[in-house]
Amino acid sequence: MTQPNVSEAVVVLVPSGALGAGVIEEELAYGIAQGAQVIASDAGSTDSGAAYLALGKAKYNRGAVRRDLKLIVEAAWPKRLPVLIGTSGQAGGDENLAWTRDILLEIVEELGISPRIALLHSELGKDKLKTLNKAGRVRPLPPLGPLEETTIDACDHIVAALGVEPFIDALSGGADIILAGRTTDTAVLASFPLFKGAGAGAAWHAGKVGECGAVCTIREDPGAGVLLRVGQDSFTIEPLSKTNRCTTRSVSAHMLYENGNPFHLVEPGGILDVTEARYDQIDDRSVHVSGSIWREQPYTLKLEGAAARQYQTIMLVGIQDPIVLADLPTFETRMQAMLTERVHKTMGNEVGDFDISLRIYGWNAVSGEDVPRDAPPPREVGVLFVATAETQDTATQIAKACNPLFFHMSMPEHEEMPSYAFPFSPAYIPRGPVYEFLLNHVVELDDPSELVRIEWLKVEHAKEAVNAQSS
Repeated sequence: MTQPNVSEAVVVLVPSGALGAGVIEEELAYGIAQGAQVIASDAGSTDSGAAYLALGKAKYNRGAVRRDLKLIVEAAWPKRLPVLIGTSGQAGGDENLAWTRDILLEIVEELGISPRIALLHSELGKDKLKTLNKAGRVRPLPPLGPLEETTIDACDHIVAALGVEPFIDALSGGADIILAGRTTDTAVLASFPLFKGAGAGAAWHAGKVGECGAVCTIREDPGAGVLLRVGQDSFTIEPLSKTNRCTTRSVSAHMLYENGNPFHLVEPGGILDVTEARYDQIDDRSVHVSGSIWREQPYTLKLEGAAARQYQTIMLVGIQDPIVLADLPTFETRMQAMLTERVHKTMGNEVGDFDISLRIYGWNAVSGEDVPRDAPPPREVGVLFVATAETQDTATQIAKACNPLFFHMSMPEHEEMPSYAFPFSPAYIPRGPVYEFLLNHVVELDDPSELVRIEWLKVEHAKEAVNAQSS
């Protein structure tokens, strides 16, 4: 694709790290005053697990997303700045996209404006994926093996993480607002600079650094967004908050965010190589980055498929018993063994396949790592019991069977039966299905837009038509 040259930097306003996380009005005003040419934001990811794709539901509530999107559209429309949103509704499936679309249509109706809206659908049908798989165009990423049709059938929803090309197609078609399905976080921000002719290395690197908004800054106040100026061979970045700062360290470190290699980032159609990138502090708030290289590769899109699997019931207990706190590793091992034995004795073969896990918050629940024996005991801990089974009823029956031990299990040093603190009654809480990602594969494409369906919406409002006639 031949692109025009740019004589000046392309200015991208990134209002926040995720639509619904909290756009700040003053930051939007600052970015527009600085010459923003587009407002681009991610709206989701896989960070919060598989549930949002499997269910087709958003993570953030409707009010939060509506507030952010309305502020963005209100700021962009008077200057006709394009608005680009990626991974709509947290997971980018068709249901997630439709949910965001309905919010947008409410907003444009309320504002009385008539934008040309492009919806980029990235959800795949199972038959389509099976066809691609049979053609040898789907390959696994470690640690998975070849994709089986039974795995495809087990998925509730399947999406492909789009690159920049569908956005560029929509911009070329005159889109004022683009709502996309699942998209790589970087592509949402890189697409407009590439559309305007910016250098690929600079555009992709700027997109990576800016993907999470103010996360790449040193924050003295919460802050939300950043401003990118992307040229042929370099880009600059500054916070939208006037009190926060970008530093060479905060900017360069973002290549490590959700990326195993600090110098290479794989994206659809290529690899961003920042091995020779140079980071220069312009002033106390801004950083200039040069030397990033985009290396084209065979075009692939990452596939994500999610489904509901087994079910879980949880219980929570708080412990301040000094005997337990003095030897938590032994307590955990002892309780795990006794709980498992009790389930087998009380439920027999009817329990089927099950799992019991204990997570000791205040000790090692987050890392799961062994704590050194000489570590001082905590003041108190919270023990989370998780029973996983094939049905919700079985998981709950396991929790009920384990309740007496979870409430009173003693250590050998106890002379009297201990008692621990349950915050809830009943103690057990059915948690529902466990949602899992079942795909860790890429699909090889000759045409970057092969799996994308662009849906166009043209909204006409009498209010705007009257204003046009009167002018």
